[in-house]
Amino acid sequence: MELPDIHPQLLADTHYLGQLPTGSLLLHRNASVPWFILVPETRLEDFLDLPEVHRQAVLADCAAVSAFVKTVLGFAKVNFAGIGNLVPQMHLHVVARAPDDPCWPRPVWGNLEGDAAYSPATLSVWRTTLEHMAGLETAPL
Repeated sequence: MELPDIHPQLLADTHYLGQLPTGSLLLHRNASVPWFILVPETRLEDFLDLPEVHRQAVLADCAAVSAFVKTVLGFAKVNFAGIGNLVPQMHLHVVARAPDDPCWPRPVWGNLEGDAAYSPATLSVWRTTLEHMAGLETAPL
């Protein structure tokens, strides 16, 4: 499977999980905090510039990932942001948060230390679950 056109910095920092209806779903490599990144299929750089219908569809995909974080992973809090000053390609962050995470209460950006890694088994289970919950399309790793 050929990867969609994703900025090299995003690919370097993440695992590619697959395709949601509106774009690629990535997972930050540092497993200290479940941090998902949706890269919508668009040449626009800012989320609020998307046409209304496209914007609502992207939000629906982000909400599906948030539901996974809350119902499957058991987090009560999800941070959502469209921050991307260093990487110009539009990408949206869906981050699980809890008072016992290593960054709490600070933002994960610039505060996530260590190099905790996801096991291949965890990545596989999460991908399979997201296929059912969010319509993720995957290919073999």
